[in-house]
Amino acid sequence: MKKEEVTLKESLFLLVVLLAIIGVCIIVMGMDPQIPILISLGVIIVFAKIKGFSWDRIHKGLQNGITPGLIPILIFMLIGALVSVWIAAGTIPTIMVYGFGILSAKFFLPSVFVICALVGVTVGSSFTTISTVGIAFFGMGQIMGYDSAITTGAIISGAFLGNNISPLSDTTNLASAIAEVDLFVHIRYILRVVAPAALISLLFFIVAGHSNVLSTGDQIHELVNTLKSSFVISPVTLIPVLVLFLCAWRKVPAIPTLLLCIACTIGVLFIYHPHTSFLELSKLMQDGYVSGTGVNSVDKLLSRGGIQSMMWSVSLILLALALGGLLVELKIIGTLIARISDFVSTEGKLILMTAVSSMGINLLLGEQYLSIILPGEAFKPQFDKIHLPRKDMSRIVANAGAAFNALIPWGVSGVFITGTLGVSTLEYLPFAIFCIAAPVLNILYGFLKPHKVYQPS
Repeated sequence: MKKEEVTLKESLFLLVVLLAIIGVCIIVMGMDPQIPILISLGVIIVFAKIKGFSWDRIHKGLQNGITPGLIPILIFMLIGALVSVWIAAGTIPTIMVYGFGILSAKFFLPSVFVICALVGVTVGSSFTTISTVGIAFFGMGQIMGYDSAITTGAIISGAFLGNNISPLSDTTNLASAIAEVDLFVHIRYILRVVAPAALISLLFFIVAGHSNVLSTGDQIHELVNTLKSSFVISPVTLIPVLVLFLCAWRKVPAIPTLLLCIACTIGVLFIYHPHTSFLELSKLMQDGYVSGTGVNSVDKLLSRGGIQSMMWSVSLILLALALGGLLVELKIIGTLIARISDFVSTEGKLILMTAVSSMGINLLLGEQYLSIILPGEAFKPQFDKIHLPRKDMSRIVANAGAAFNALIPWGVSGVFITGTLGVSTLEYLPFAIFCIAAPVLNILYGFLKPHKVYQPS
C-alpha cells in the first residue's frame, strides 16, 4: 500500500484537471453542473485509491464535506415551501402591486438594489432577501420590461451588500470569529471597501435603469389589474413579512423563523380561502403554486415555489460539497494554501493571496463557509508575522468568500439563486456588480496601502 501523501505537483495537476473538466462541460458544452462535478468526483476517488487511501478515509471525506450543507439544504426546502404559500396567500402579489404604486420605472433598478440591501441588513440573510422581496422585484422587473439577468444582478448585489454588513449575518459573524476580531470592529472596517463597492453598484444600476426599454404604462396597469383580480391584495397578507422582520430583530435562527413564517402565511391563506383542504395545502407546499390568471406573463412568473423546486439545487449542492470534502480530506487544498503562505512577505501580497485563496476555494468547493474558514486559519499566522491587523483578514475573507460565492454556478449561493429566480449564474454574473467589485477593491486596497516588508530576525 502506498503512503497517503499528496504532493504539491499532484495537487496542482489535479486542480487543473478538475477545473478543465468543469469549465469545458459547463461553459463550452453547456451542460448542467451536476454531471461534470460527478465526473470530477470519480477522478478524485480513483486518484485517492491509487495513492493508497482507504475507503473509510474516502467516505469520511464525502461525509465531512456534505455535513455542513445539511442545514442550508433544509433551509432551501423550507424557502421553497414558503414561496409557494406566499404566492397563494397573496403576499408576493401584494408586494408587487404596492411596489408598482411607489417605485418609478426609471429608478427601478437602483431602488431594488437599495431596498434589498436594507432588507439584507435587517434580516441578516441574502437567501431570505432573495426569496422574499427579491421574487417580487424580479416579477416587477419582468413586467416593466427589464432583462431578467440585470434585475437579478440588482437583487443579488443589494442582498449580499446587506448580508456583508449585518450583525445578524452568519458569514459576517464567522469572518469576525475566525479573525478573532470584535464583530462591530469588523463591520466598521469592512465599510472601507463595502461603501465604494456599493457606490459603484448604485451608479451602475442608475445608468442601466435609464438605458433599458420599458413596458408602457398601459401594460403595467393591465398586469396590476390582473394581479388584483386573481389574488388577495391586502395589508393583511403582509403580516408574514412583519413576522420575518420581528424574528430577525429577535435574532431567531433561520429554520424556526421560516417555519413560523410558513405557519403564519397558512393562517392568512385560511382567512381568505377557508375551504382549502389539507391535501391541497400539502400539494401546494410540495409541488409549488400554479398560477391560472390566463395572462401568460403573470402565470409564468407566479407559477413557482414548492419543496420539489429546490431538488435540482439540492442535488448540485450535495455533489459539490462531496467533491469539496474529498479535496479537503486528501489535503489537496491544504497543501496549496500552505505553500502559498510561505511566499507572502508584504501587506499587498498577503492580502492578494488571501483573497485569491478565498475565491479559489469558492471555485473549487462551492462552499462560502469553507472559503472563509480555510484561508482564515491558514493565513492568520502570516498576518501576525508581518504585523498586519487581523481586521484586514476578516474584511478580505468576508468579501472574497461570502459575496463571491454568488458568482459560482455550483456554489451554494449561485445554485440557490438560479433555483429561486430561474436565471443561470453565467447570465446574471456580469450584473452582480457588488459581488465583483467587493473582492477586487479588497485587492486594490491592499496594494494602495503603504507596504511593510517583513524582515526575518
